[in-house]
Amino acid sequence: MLQLIVRHDLALCVLLNRSCRSRLVRGLFAAVSRLGDGVFWYVLMVALPFLYGMQGLFAALHMLAVAVVGVVLYRVIKQRTSRARPYSVHEAITLGADPLDLYSFPSGHTLHAVSFTLVATLYFPPLAWLLVPFALLVAASRVVLGLHYPTDVACGGLLGALLALGSFLLIG
Repeated sequence: MLQLIVRHDLALCVLLNRSCRSRLVRGLFAAVSRLGDGVFWYVLMVALPFLYGMQGLFAALHMLAVAVVGVVLYRVIKQRTSRARPYSVHEAITLGADPLDLYSFPSGHTLHAVSFTLVATLYFPPLAWLLVPFALLVAASRVVLGLHYPTDVACGGLLGALLALGSFLLIG
């Protein structure tokens, strides 16, 4: 069963990565990925207090706390699993953007995109029209650019959701 999952994971990774051959597609997803490195989220955290006052400040601080826990979580998991990035293992996969670290599992970009999107939209539901599509693009960019397998992205998203929702349980 595990071999079947690994085989399909690689096949989907190769299929999505083929679109990276187009300079336009590669440029778009590289830009999205770069914004997903933190730039987009930092701008959002700074903007929230200006847009929503004290509730925006509380949401931004909540996002910051989730970010810190998320970084620790994905770094520990990456060090323990040490899964090589797809482009470094498979000749059929083209690298479309520089990686931030050595390992693939889980996707930290996706973990943060999902957790920040959930936190921000639970405070301010109207932001969903912007944040949900951006988070989906960040997740897709990781596979298209050859930096992650689909399972890395799926697990990063799941961890991000659990982290965000768990943080709301902690604060009541």
